[in-house]
Amino acid sequence: MKDRFLKILCVLCLAPLLLSGCWYEDTEEPDSGQLLVSQEQAEPQLEDVILPTGFTLPYLPDQTMDPVTCADGMQQVVGALLYEGLFQLDERLEPQQVLCSGYTYDPETYTYVFTLRTGVVFTDGTPLTAGDVVQTLRRAKSSARYGERLKNVASITAGEGSVTVVLTGPGTGLDALLDIPIVKAGTESAAFPTGTGPYAYSGEGGPHLTANPHWWQSGKVPAETIGLSAAEDRDTMLYQFTSHDIQLITADLTGTAPVSVTGSISFQDADTTILQYVGFNTQKAPFDSAALRSALSLGINRTSVVGAYLSGHGTAAQFPISPVSPLYPSELEETYSYDAFAAAMAEAGFASGSTRAVTLLVNSENSFKVSAAEQIARSLSAFDLSIEVRALPWEEYTAALAAGDFDLYYGEVKLTADWDLSALLGTGGSLNYGGWSSPQTDQLLASCAAASDRGAALKNLCAHLRQQSPILPVCFKSTSVLVQTGVVEGLKPTMANPFYDLTSCTIHLREE
Repeated sequence: MKDRFLKILCVLCLAPLLLSGCWYEDTEEPDSGQLLVSQEQAEPQLEDVILPTGFTLPYLPDQTMDPVTCADGMQQVVGALLYEGLFQLDERLEPQQVLCSGYTYDPETYTYVFTLRTGVVFTDGTPLTAGDVVQTLRRAKSSARYGERLKNVASITAGEGSVTVVLTGPGTGLDALLDIPIVKAGTESAAFPTGTGPYAYSGEGGPHLTANPHWWQSGKVPAETIGLSAAEDRDTMLYQFTSHDIQLITADLTGTAPVSVTGSISFQDADTTILQYVGFNTQKAPFDSAALRSALSLGINRTSVVGAYLSGHGTAAQFPISPVSPLYPSELEETYSYDAFAAAMAEAGFASGSTRAVTLLVNSENSFKVSAAEQIARSLSAFDLSIEVRALPWEEYTAALAAGDFDLYYGEVKLTADWDLSALLGTGGSLNYGGWSSPQTDQLLASCAAASDRGAALKNLCAHLRQQSPILPVCFKSTSVLVQTGVVEGLKPTMANPFYDLTSCTIHLREE
C-alpha cells in the first residue's frame, strides 16, 4: 500500500473498486481513461477544514447488498463493514485468518479442512455455523463474481465447527481465494443480508449502519453510526461527494470517463493484483525468438512508465507477481540499463541496421494505457525494430487478440492472489492470446500449484519466465480511496477493503 495523501482540486476518473470481487479475473474489459490533476503542493491546513456532523457513505437503494451478487462499487464499500470472510487479504496481498482459526491440507486427496473461529455470532446474535459458510461458498462457486476463482473446487461440505473443501487437483494457495464475505444462510435474498462484521444495517429513522454489539473482534469502531445516502447512479454519488454529503468513495484513478470532483479531498492508494503487461504473438516471427523477447524486457524503464504515464498509481514489476507480495523474487530483478538493452539486442541478432516494422495493439478507451504503450514503443523502437502503436476500440481490440492478429499488445488482467498464472501462460490458457506453449512452463505452473514452499516454486517459475519472456510485465496498478480531507485518520485501505484494520481508524466529526 502506498500512502499518498494530497489536498487536490482535480478532475478524477472514478471507476469502482471491486471489493473481494473479480475485476478482470478471467477476461479483460475496457476500463478507463484520462486523469487531469492540478495539485496544491502545500499540506492541507486542517484547521480550515469544516468537518461534517456525521460520516456517510453512498449506496444503491434499489439493489441488493448481498456480497455474492451485489453491484460493484458502492454496495461493496458498504459491504466491507457488514460482512467478513474466512480470510482477508492484507496490505501485502497475503491471506490473513478472519472467520477461520486454522486449517489443514491433504496433498494426496486435495482436501482442505477449515476450522471456524469459536464465539462468532451474526449481528442478530445467532452463532455462525459451518452451514452458513457452506451455503455462501456454494453460491459463490456458481456466481459470476467468484465462479472463476473457485472453478477447481469439487465439493464443499459442513462438519462440526469446520468446513471441508475438496479440489479437483493440487492447490496450495486456496486460502488466498477465500476472502469471500459470508452471510447468514436464509438471509441472502434480503436487501441487507445478515453478516458478522463490525456494523449492522438499520432502517429505523432512515437507512444507516450501527455498531455491532456482538462483533467478535470487540475492538472500538471509529463511529457508532454511519449514515447511508441513496445514490441512484455515479453522477449522484459524485455530486454528493463534492458537496460533502458523503465522505468517502473508491476510485480507479487511471480509468476512462473523467468527471469533476472539486474541493478539499485526500486520497490513499492500495496495491492490487491488476497486472499491466506487454504480450507477444509468439507463434510468428520475430517474436518467436526468446532472445529478442528477453532483450526487449531490458529496454523498458518500468519505474519511469508508472511515474509518468500512470501518474504513479502503480508499482513497477518485472515478474507477474506483485512486488509488495513476500513471494515476489526481487533478487531476480535486473536494473534498467540502456547499455544492457543494446548488448542484448545485438546478441539476439537485431542490431544489423535493417528495420522491421511491427504493431503494438492497445485499447483506445484508456488514454493511460495508450500513453504507456506509446512510451514503451518509443523505447523499444531501436536497432532493427520499429514499433507502431495501433489504438483500437475495445471490441476490435479483443477480436484481434482472439484471432491472433497482432505482433504485440498492451494488456491488463486481474490475477488471483494465489498467483495462479496458468490462464495467462499455460498451454491453451484462456488469457494466453500470444499462443505461448512450453512443456517446461506448464510443469513449473503445476509445481507452483502443488508446492508446499510456494516462494521457492514461484522463484523457479519467474527465473524461467525471465529467460523466455512470453510476456513482459510492466506494473501492478493501484486503486484509491478518496475522502473528505481531515475526516478520516489512520485509514489503511487494501485492494479488497477500504476499511482494513478498522479499529485503528479515527473519524473526526463536528459536534452539533
